[in-house]
Amino acid sequence: MTPNPQKIGKLLLPVFLLISFLAQAQLVKPPKWTFTLEPKELQIGEKATVVMEAEIPMGWYVYSNDFDKDLGPLLTEFVPAESGDFAIASKLEAINPKKKFDEVWEGDVTYFIGKGRFEQPITIQSASGTIKGSLEYQMCSDLTGQCINYEQDIEIAFTAKEANRPATSPEEAVKLDLAQEVEKRNLDSSDTEKVQEESPFCCPAPIAIGAGQQKGEAEQLIPEIQDFTAEGETESLWGFMVLAFLAGLAALLTPCVFPMIPMTVSFFTGRAKKRSEGIRQAVIYGVSIIAIYTIAGTAVAAIQGPEFANWLATHWLPNLFFFGIFIFFALAFLGMFELNLPSSLVNKVDAKSEQGGLAGIFFMAFTLVLVSFSCTGPIVGSILISSAGGELVKPVLGMFSFGLAFAIPFTLFAIFPEWMQRLPKSGGWLNSVKVVLGFLELALAFKFLSIADLVYHWGILDRDIFLVIWIVIFGALGLYLLGKIRLPHDSKLEYIGVPRLLLALLTFMFVVYMIPGLFGAPLKYLSGYLPPLTTQQFKIGEVGTTSTTSPKSVKYGDILHIPFGIEGYFEYEEALAAAKKEGKPLLIDFTGHGCVNCRKMEENVWSDPQVLARLKNDFVMVALYIDERLELPESEWYTSSYDGKVKKTLGKQNADFQITRFNNNAQPYYVILDHNEQLLAKPRGYNTDITAFVEFLDGAKRIFNDQCSMFKD
Repeated sequence: MTPNPQKIGKLLLPVFLLISFLAQAQLVKPPKWTFTLEPKELQIGEKATVVMEAEIPMGWYVYSNDFDKDLGPLLTEFVPAESGDFAIASKLEAINPKKKFDEVWEGDVTYFIGKGRFEQPITIQSASGTIKGSLEYQMCSDLTGQCINYEQDIEIAFTAKEANRPATSPEEAVKLDLAQEVEKRNLDSSDTEKVQEESPFCCPAPIAIGAGQQKGEAEQLIPEIQDFTAEGETESLWGFMVLAFLAGLAALLTPCVFPMIPMTVSFFTGRAKKRSEGIRQAVIYGVSIIAIYTIAGTAVAAIQGPEFANWLATHWLPNLFFFGIFIFFALAFLGMFELNLPSSLVNKVDAKSEQGGLAGIFFMAFTLVLVSFSCTGPIVGSILISSAGGELVKPVLGMFSFGLAFAIPFTLFAIFPEWMQRLPKSGGWLNSVKVVLGFLELALAFKFLSIADLVYHWGILDRDIFLVIWIVIFGALGLYLLGKIRLPHDSKLEYIGVPRLLLALLTFMFVVYMIPGLFGAPLKYLSGYLPPLTTQQFKIGEVGTTSTTSPKSVKYGDILHIPFGIEGYFEYEEALAAAKKEGKPLLIDFTGHGCVNCRKMEENVWSDPQVLARLKNDFVMVALYIDERLELPESEWYTSSYDGKVKKTLGKQNADFQITRFNNNAQPYYVILDHNEQLLAKPRGYNTDITAFVEFLDGAKRIFNDQCSMFKD
């Protein structure tokens, strides 16, 4: 019977609507605005600035106001209320918007993504009063094709003093501070230069000027530098999709999935009367598999946003749960017991698949996902854990890639049922695959235990202990592949084939590679999976040494460390003060205990001699752990302007600082600031190119030195 296109549309419509709803559930919200008045100390008759900052939902953008108003989009506009308290000094200014050629409007437009900032210069006209008005703007999305007009009321109360002296420029303000410092120390005015060299005032203004550039060129660099999108993030996302796709292919070899192949073939054999109809049904079958996995990833990403993702990745409860699940499946795969889903549940779903029409195809796909989940569950869990970073897109793309790899072979078998006759029958080889997977899951289980151990500082799974466990597990796997170990359900092995021998040799090579790690060797190829070098108890020489900073002199230095002997800090304000005192730029390392890519960067990039020398000598470093669970005193708690939640722990405050200040929540994330807390270089994300990282450090250092030289001149 030929399917009715209208019925097809009706059956698939709920699926696509659900996907669309989940993908936009967090996005269709108005921006969150904050309004402040600068400076804090106002004077009558002097200029002030109304600062308007927006947190723009993901997937949406807000048009700026510095392009042709006749082009089409609604320009952002501040409409003041009638008042004698203030007067408009000049037009509304957009701070560093992005620019592009819009094919729809056929012209250049400027806009904000993620974060937007407008500044309205005004003149204060009374000793006290209120800044009243409204902000009119337009928010659009290219994904949905929607544009929404908003009007945001503004009301800021203020008090002002009589003007007593002319306003000073930043340079004059710094010189005044220097004079006050000299007076405070009871020094002669001739010692001003000496005080300047020792003081934190060498870089008075955020002037981004490189070597060989003129002062007038500085403004051209600022828009580029203020882009908070880190270098390397796109590459990391594509790499994540490739890994998810490979995980989907690996899942096809699991013993729970393999038996579903003949079931798929039998279901589609003789089902369609025409070749084209059979292909159409097989494609719908594959799309259903992808949709089921993708919806699962989207649903997880949509729950609680960054807070839930961080909780899922670092809290002891989910990590110990996954540790237990992996151990449970490992024991089952090794033959300790049989693993089956409740027959009643499987039978109910399978009964639905026996129904005709497209509903039967969809439930056949659901049966495949449900039955195979016994084996794919741990793999899917790993994808969702590794994607936890507060992103909506990453887990969706990860699950889509996994589902795509998983669906392709079943779609092909549905199109060409005769292929099944060429597959090897289940037997000893399939049980060997099952046992190998059991060893691998047993080893990977300790990664989850390690994350909980690091975040909560239990100290039960240091790097060398972790390595001992892995060396023993993979050593046993090598012996199994050689036939020296037999487990339940194994067939009698009279000889081993060449592929199995090669796999055994590779396993023993891996074991030998890990052994130097017991003595402190970096093991760069495993840097993302092992506990950091700072947890190494037994080491030879200086390899893997922890920070030499005294825990007593650095806040949180008793529980947090920086590898390779780098002296650093773990609290932003303390580090900024140190950077000013030492006359060095501030390097912020947004990192995490459970951050795989952070460990890879440290052991593959930081360990390079030319990088390490710069990190130790040219910068003041602060490592801000976004998953640190240390609860701070109640006096240090605050409510975030980003999500309205109270931030009680050190990690949550660090994560909130990264989001609100730099509009980013991925780790690792490297930011270099001057003493005015302005960017000296475009921030960087995960990228193991050593040369590029050296250029990143040197470029920021050069701009910092140029600023100091210009001020001294």
